[in-house]
Amino acid sequence: MTSLTKSRIRWADLPGPVRAAVEEILGDRVVAAESQHGGFSPGTADRVRTAGGGRAFVKAVSPAQNDRSPTLHRAEARIAAALPPAAPAPRLLGSHDDGDWIALVFTDVEGRHPVTPWDAGELAAVLSTLEAMAAVLTPAPAAVVTTATEQLGYDFGGWRRLADDPTADLDPWARARLPELCAAADRGLAALTGDTLCHLDIRADNLLIGPDGTVTVVDWPWACRGPAWLDSLLVLVNVQVYGAHDPGPLLAALPLATEVDPADLTGVLAGFTGFFLDGARQPPPPGIPTVRAFQRLQGDALLPWLARRLG
Repeated sequence: MTSLTKSRIRWADLPGPVRAAVEEILGDRVVAAESQHGGFSPGTADRVRTAGGGRAFVKAVSPAQNDRSPTLHRAEARIAAALPPAAPAPRLLGSHDDGDWIALVFTDVEGRHPVTPWDAGELAAVLSTLEAMAAVLTPAPAAVVTTATEQLGYDFGGWRRLADDPTADLDPWARARLPELCAAADRGLAALTGDTLCHLDIRADNLLIGPDGTVTVVDWPWACRGPAWLDSLLVLVNVQVYGAHDPGPLLAALPLATEVDPADLTGVLAGFTGFFLDGARQPPPPGIPTVRAFQRLQGDALLPWLARRLG
């Protein structure tokens, strides 16, 4: 999988006081840092090693890289601190926030991203982990109050925005069914009820597979309360994007989704498809030049699956 950001700053680019604050959290001096690929944040994402041989993962950003990124880091600090020990996520060691720069320090997790197109064995391990994670994270920690309906309310209006101002290259099938797609996305949004803490951004680049096959879920800023099946569905969205597997039978076999109305699942897929296609036509956010192309890739990949489900 290729890197999703081309403009990431590194550990050495951080101001001295920020590096000193991270070293205070670690209780030792950082002597080496290796920038990590993947993701969209223009801030740092470094595996660091200390003089005493300790290891950690550090991510830091300021508004100078992207004006929204510090808010996301602050949200992740709050969410990571609330995750129970049994959650398959890195442990937050500490954070630094001086009002400009915010840095998060996590335990370092040995592992790599799943291969894409997805390997069947790795996909099975991820789906099993997400099923267990949903059980651990139900009910959601009290510190997380945002619901999936609130988090995705604007995003799932993508088809309505496309209907109001359709692009010239909008797929003819979608153009002919815009009212139906708007209604499906509305139904999907209404279906996002539940009291499970959902990661909401499950993709291959937000997962790590350890040497022993253990799966760790990283990058939690978007987490919210929603249905237990939502993160598993998002993995299948990623499977559809990268190919090699038919997500339809995989979705039908999801234990967490067996009691869910298929039309509700279709509605959620409609909501994400409209979000991706509407987002792809917007100007790129500062410091994140590749996100629009990735949104277009996802929207184009989801549209055939959505068309099959809507008949």
